[in-house]
Amino acid sequence: MTIERIEPGKRLSQAVAYGNLVFLAGQVALDKPGASMAEQTKNILDRIDALLAKAGTDKSKILSANIWITDMRQFDEMNKVWDAWVPAGCAPARATVEARLATPDYCVEIMVVAAR
Repeated sequence: MTIERIEPGKRLSQAVAYGNLVFLAGQVALDKPGASMAEQTKNILDRIDALLAKAGTDKSKILSANIWITDMRQFDEMNKVWDAWVPAGCAPARATVEARLATPDYCVEIMVVAAR
């Protein structure tokens, strides 16, 4: 099996596919720095949709998700966007933790693993 790197860079690839698995790097709201939790979450989920499509899969095949948010008081705001995005019956295994992110411009980061 070959390793397929999607949007590779010097430090990381945005996604790596191996066999029937696709691993996404942690995604932040590059188009919405400083925006609300809901806006950043929506931007990230749009980015995840695009990366999964490039890898030949989609959100209905997400196996697991790790979510980091900077303030657990905004957990419900993030979940409203997440819940509207995840297809019915396709909720992945998921963990959400509070953490300080690389820059204060971002309040959420999401990483997923999907099948294809």
